[in-house]
Amino acid sequence: MLAIIIPYYKLTFFEATLQSLAIQTDKRFKVYIGDDGSPENPIVLLEKYKNQFDFIYHRFDENLGGVSLVQQWERCIAMIGNEEWFMILGDDDTLSVTCIEEFYFNLSEILYNKCKVIRFATVIKDEVNNKTSSLYTHPKLEKATDFFYRRFKNKTRSSLSEYIFRKSAYEKHGFYNYNFAWYADDRAWLEFSEFNYIYSINSSYMSFRLSDENISRADYKIKEKQEVKVVFFKFVVFRYFFNFKRHQQKELLLYYEQLVYINKKVNFSFWLVLFLFHSGSFHFMQSIKFTRRLLIHLYQNAH
Repeated sequence: MLAIIIPYYKLTFFEATLQSLAIQTDKRFKVYIGDDGSPENPIVLLEKYKNQFDFIYHRFDENLGGVSLVQQWERCIAMIGNEEWFMILGDDDTLSVTCIEEFYFNLSEILYNKCKVIRFATVIKDEVNNKTSSLYTHPKLEKATDFFYRRFKNKTRSSLSEYIFRKSAYEKHGFYNYNFAWYADDRAWLEFSEFNYIYSINSSYMSFRLSDENISRADYKIKEKQEVKVVFFKFVVFRYFFNFKRHQQKELLLYYEQLVYINKKVNFSFWLVLFLFHSGSFHFMQSIKFTRRLLIHLYQNAH
């Protein structure tokens, strides 16, 4: 069975989330709502939906999301029972009417391909429920590294609410506690998939709401999120570099290199490791070019 976890804090769009669950054509799911000590009590609203789908509501006295969103996710995940699959749905995001039905319809193929990460197609909506993007779809079966490559090349998008994870994969790897949970979802689907295929359901979709209350908005904590980005890409390069295809390795190195230059994180270990990566993965001239770029950068920042 499927667990749907909602780390609740804001009431503004919460009814739309609940309504999208109430109208699902397949009700084989259980919802776990973890109230992060919110000042906006949802009890009256939840009463309205108490007979429309199965849910458990728990209010945490301590507001943990303000300190660590990942830790708030974790304590909400700890609420679930013996469900084998789970998704974390934002309290302002919604599912199209057949999402759960399509999950079960495709489950035998998901299991056959040993997929531990599933995703729905997505659209972006604004505060008044208008679509602000076309439908984002994906290959039915796609290697996690290929998706990651498309992601950092800005050829697609991704957000936590569109994914269904196998619980055993979460128990093995967990979510990494990045500041603001920025890139925590990207690291999760990369590691939870264990570099096998991600299975995509394009016949149903998740609606991601981008509003002034959303931490994903472009003008929120720009410097802090950029610092997390550098840390995250350093992790991918240093830990999983050789899981990528050769042409992906080259572009991943160049991308990380530019991140380090822009954010002034250049040091000797950075130079040495990237030189070795370049020389080991490509050829000597590639290493020379990298060294030249580094020297130019150091010179420009010294004058």
